[in-house]
Amino acid sequence: MWGDIAIAFLLAFITTFVITPYTIRIAKKVGALDLPNDERRINKKSMPRLGGIAVIIGFLVSFIYLILIMGIEKTFSLSTDQYSIKLIGFFLGALVISIVCFIDDVKGVPALVKLLAQIIAAIIVVRSGIVIEHINIPFLMGEQVAELNDIFSIILTLGWIVGITNAINLIDGLDGLSSGISLISCLSLLIIFSLNDSPLIAIIMITALAGALTGFLPFNFNPAKTFIGDTGSNFLGYSLAVISILGVAKTYTAIVIVAPLIVLALPVFDTLFAIVRRIIKGKSLKAVVMPDKGHLHHKMLKHGFTQREAVLIMYGITATLGMFAIVLLESGIWKALSFALIVVAVIALGYKNILKIKGGECAMYRCSACGYEYNPEIGDPDNGIAPGTPFEDLPDNWVCPLCGVGKDMFEET
Repeated sequence: MWGDIAIAFLLAFITTFVITPYTIRIAKKVGALDLPNDERRINKKSMPRLGGIAVIIGFLVSFIYLILIMGIEKTFSLSTDQYSIKLIGFFLGALVISIVCFIDDVKGVPALVKLLAQIIAAIIVVRSGIVIEHINIPFLMGEQVAELNDIFSIILTLGWIVGITNAINLIDGLDGLSSGISLISCLSLLIIFSLNDSPLIAIIMITALAGALTGFLPFNFNPAKTFIGDTGSNFLGYSLAVISILGVAKTYTAIVIVAPLIVLALPVFDTLFAIVRRIIKGKSLKAVVMPDKGHLHHKMLKHGFTQREAVLIMYGITATLGMFAIVLLESGIWKALSFALIVVAVIALGYKNILKIKGGECAMYRCSACGYEYNPEIGDPDNGIAPGTPFEDLPDNWVCPLCGVGKDMFEET
């Protein structure tokens, strides 16, 4: 198994890393660019947004190669294996989502059309036999696992797939955020699947996805050279949702069933809060599809964190949740709670010090063209920028006082 895992990861990593630069060129040729044309956009210049294609190709190359090798070794056969129809359903659903989201990245499509594509993909998956058949609320139902009614099972599965797909898509607001969180989730699920003797197919799929994301992240982390786009973020959410179901299909242990929810808790709850917030603000269900600046990463930026700081903090939260799920599965509730208490204590002790550091040390921004440094404490009085003006609050038309290049040429030092 570990040889399969190593090959799946490395092949996906290399493929995605090599292909990503080509997707940048393709995005520029077809006009798949993320333009900073509204206040929600964090990027200050147009960015190619077809990086998701490289992730998908890396995943496919890795997975298909492993399937062929397993076929030669006679450890898996599409004609006889119980997962054959399920895999076909997974890839057909991925195809539907990818086509619609590719069109959205290039030309744009209404949010309801993307939602319809997600629902259709989820229905295909359910029809292929991938469903949540059992459920348990740990520590409330003991070790008993309830078998779900067929109709409720289908509804729950559809909701899980569509919900996770949207959760990863909606959290895609900062450089490297959705791809990094998805990578950490993949690694957490890989450990959980390995500990739980999950199906090899699910282990290979989650490994291939992790490898593809590792190959893409160097191009996507701040300062990003490309975005993953709706094609990529929707594929990530869809894949995580479906693979997590496949990964617990062999077992009905309560903790394993809820482990994916714990790992993906950050994007899930950010999405739930977004739905409630938009309905309350818009006083209509139609407001759910209306974008806003109320997501967690937006709030962190408003509180003075830089893009990189906000992303790293959210990485840390996701990693902590993943480790909590792993400890819960491996060692039980008491050790998991002990781990959680230690994390809370460390955060509580370090929080004030972090605030002091942020307040006492002012970040500088250097022009990559001429070396000029912008100091927020001094501002730029000659051009009407008052002392104490954060770099993020500078007007979009502000330029370097020495060489005249725009804000996008500055880097935090």
